[in-house]
Amino acid sequence: MAKTLELPFRPDPQLTEVMRLRVQSLQQRGQKRQDGERLLRPNEAVYRLDFGEQSLRFSHWSVRLAQPGRLTVTATSQLWTPDLTHLMTRQLLEPPGVFWRAAGDVSQAATKCYEAEAREFGERIAELAKVRKVMYFLFAFGDGCSPDTVDCSITFTGDC
Repeated sequence: MAKTLELPFRPDPQLTEVMRLRVQSLQQRGQKRQDGERLLRPNEAVYRLDFGEQSLRFSHWSVRLAQPGRLTVTATSQLWTPDLTHLMTRQLLEPPGVFWRAAGDVSQAATKCYEAEAREFGERIAELAKVRKVMYFLFAFGDGCSPDTVDCSITFTGDC
Protein backbone atom coordinates (compact mmCIF):
# COMPACT_ATOMS: atom_id res chain seq x y z
CA MET A 1 0.00 0.00 0.00
CA ALA A 2 1.38 3.41 -1.00
CA LYS A 3 1.28 6.49 1.18
CA THR A 4 1.66 10.13 0.24
CA LEU A 5 4.55 12.13 1.65
CA GLU A 6 4.75 15.92 1.16
CA LEU A 7 8.21 17.35 1.88
CA PRO A 8 8.61 21.11 2.29
CA PHE A 9 11.72 22.89 1.06
CA ARG A 10 13.31 24.60 4.05
CA PRO A 11 15.58 27.63 3.84
CA ASP A 12 19.13 27.07 5.06
CA PRO A 13 20.09 30.59 6.22
CA GLN A 14 23.41 29.46 7.70
CA LEU A 15 24.63 27.88 4.47
CA THR A 16 23.28 30.80 2.42
CA GLU A 17 25.30 33.16 4.62
CA VAL A 18 28.47 31.06 4.23
CA MET A 19 28.07 31.16 0.46
CA ARG A 20 27.46 34.94 0.54
CA LEU A 21 30.60 35.38 2.66
CA ARG A 22 32.57 33.48 0.00
CA VAL A 23 31.44 35.99 -2.64
CA GLN A 24 32.20 38.90 -0.33
CA SER A 25 35.64 37.52 0.52
CA LEU A 26 36.58 37.15 -3.15
CA GLN A 27 35.39 40.69 -3.89
CA GLN A 28 37.28 42.19 -0.95
CA ARG A 29 40.53 40.48 -1.93
CA GLY A 30 40.05 41.21 -5.62
CA GLN A 31 40.24 37.51 -6.43
CA LYS A 32 38.34 35.51 -9.00
CA ARG A 33 36.30 32.40 -8.36
CA GLN A 34 37.88 29.01 -8.93
CA ASP A 35 37.53 27.58 -12.41
CA GLY A 36 34.02 26.10 -12.57
CA GLU A 37 32.99 27.41 -9.14
CA ARG A 38 29.35 28.50 -8.85
CA LEU A 39 28.95 31.59 -6.66
CA LEU A 40 25.67 32.52 -5.02
CA ARG A 41 23.93 35.45 -6.72
CA PRO A 42 22.16 38.18 -4.71
CA ASN A 43 18.69 36.88 -5.71
CA GLU A 44 19.48 33.29 -4.67
CA ALA A 45 19.23 31.36 -1.43
CA VAL A 46 20.06 27.81 -0.36
CA TYR A 47 17.20 25.51 0.60
CA ARG A 48 17.26 21.92 1.76
CA LEU A 49 15.06 18.89 1.52
CA ASP A 50 15.30 16.25 4.26
CA PHE A 51 14.33 12.70 3.38
CA GLY A 52 12.91 10.60 6.21
CA GLU A 53 12.31 7.80 3.74
CA GLN A 54 14.38 6.87 0.75
CA SER A 55 12.15 4.64 -1.37
CA LEU A 56 10.08 7.33 -3.05
CA ARG A 57 8.28 7.94 -6.33
CA PHE A 58 7.69 11.50 -7.51
CA SER A 59 4.04 12.56 -7.49
CA HIS A 60 3.78 16.34 -7.95
CA TRP A 61 5.05 19.80 -7.07
CA SER A 62 3.18 22.22 -4.81
CA VAL A 63 4.43 25.71 -5.56
CA ARG A 64 2.44 28.75 -4.50
CA LEU A 65 3.54 32.23 -5.42
CA ALA A 66 1.68 34.88 -3.43
CA GLN A 67 2.36 37.49 -6.10
CA PRO A 68 3.54 37.57 -9.71
CA GLY A 69 7.12 36.45 -10.18
CA ARG A 70 9.44 33.62 -11.18
CA LEU A 71 11.07 30.91 -9.08
CA THR A 72 13.85 28.72 -10.45
CA VAL A 73 14.78 25.69 -8.35
CA THR A 74 18.11 24.02 -9.13
CA ALA A 75 19.23 20.88 -7.32
CA THR A 76 22.79 20.04 -6.41
CA SER A 77 24.12 16.59 -7.03
CA GLN A 78 25.18 14.16 -4.32
CA LEU A 79 28.83 15.12 -4.86
CA TRP A 80 28.58 18.53 -3.18
CA THR A 81 29.42 18.67 0.52
CA PRO A 82 28.61 22.28 1.37
CA ASP A 83 30.52 22.29 4.65
CA LEU A 84 33.75 21.14 2.98
CA THR A 85 33.83 22.21 -0.68
CA HIS A 86 32.74 25.06 -2.90
CA LEU A 87 29.77 24.51 -5.16
CA MET A 88 30.91 23.75 -8.69
CA THR A 89 28.80 24.33 -11.79
CA ARG A 90 29.10 20.67 -12.81
CA GLN A 91 27.33 19.72 -9.56
CA LEU A 92 24.07 21.40 -10.60
CA LEU A 93 21.40 19.12 -11.98
CA GLU A 94 19.49 19.76 -15.18
CA PRO A 95 16.75 20.53 -15.84
CA PRO A 96 15.88 23.04 -13.13
CA GLY A 97 12.29 23.55 -12.04
CA VAL A 98 10.94 26.86 -13.31
CA PHE A 99 7.69 28.16 -11.80
CA TRP A 100 6.02 31.49 -12.45
CA ARG A 101 2.92 33.54 -11.99
CA ALA A 102 2.03 36.24 -14.50
CA ALA A 103 0.97 39.75 -13.49
CA GLY A 104 -2.61 39.25 -14.72
CA ASP A 105 -3.20 36.04 -12.71
CA VAL A 106 -5.46 36.76 -9.75
CA SER A 107 -5.57 33.39 -8.00
CA GLN A 108 -2.67 31.68 -6.24
CA ALA A 109 -3.60 28.51 -8.11
CA ALA A 110 -2.33 30.19 -11.28
CA THR A 111 1.32 29.14 -10.73
CA LYS A 112 2.62 27.68 -13.98
CA CYS A 113 5.63 25.57 -14.88
CA TYR A 114 7.19 23.66 -17.73
CA GLU A 115 5.39 20.38 -17.01
CA ALA A 116 7.82 17.93 -18.66
CA GLU A 117 10.90 19.53 -17.08
CA ALA A 118 9.25 19.74 -13.65
CA ARG A 119 8.29 16.04 -13.83
CA GLU A 120 11.79 15.01 -14.92
CA PHE A 121 13.28 17.17 -12.16
CA GLY A 122 11.01 15.58 -9.54
CA GLU A 123 11.90 12.09 -10.75
CA ARG A 124 15.62 12.88 -10.51
CA ILE A 125 15.13 14.08 -6.94
CA ALA A 126 13.34 10.81 -6.10
CA GLU A 127 16.28 8.86 -7.59
CA LEU A 128 18.82 10.79 -5.53
CA ALA A 129 16.71 10.30 -2.40
CA LYS A 130 17.64 6.61 -2.58
CA VAL A 131 21.21 7.50 -1.59
CA ARG A 132 20.76 10.82 0.23
CA LYS A 133 19.22 11.89 3.51
CA VAL A 134 19.50 15.59 2.58
CA MET A 135 19.60 17.47 -0.70
CA TYR A 136 20.48 21.10 -1.23
CA PHE A 137 18.86 23.43 -3.75
CA LEU A 138 19.45 26.91 -5.09
CA PHE A 139 16.26 28.96 -5.21
CA ALA A 140 16.53 31.93 -7.60
CA PHE A 141 13.86 34.57 -7.08
CA GLY A 142 12.99 36.84 -9.98
CA ASP A 143 10.46 39.24 -11.43
CA GLY A 144 9.07 40.34 -8.05
CA CYS A 145 9.25 36.95 -6.36
CA SER A 146 10.94 36.71 -2.94
CA PRO A 147 11.39 34.12 -0.17
CA ASP A 148 8.48 35.70 1.70
CA THR A 149 6.09 35.16 -1.21
CA VAL A 150 6.94 31.52 -2.00
CA ASP A 151 5.64 28.28 -0.52
CA CYS A 152 7.26 25.24 -2.14
CA SER A 153 7.03 21.52 -1.44
CA ILE A 154 7.29 18.29 -3.37
CA THR A 155 5.03 15.28 -2.96
CA PHE A 156 6.12 11.68 -3.29
CA THR A 157 4.46 8.35 -2.87
CA GLY A 158 6.22 5.70 -0.85
CA ASP A 159 5.63 2.15 0.33
CA CYS A 160 4.20 1.60 3.81
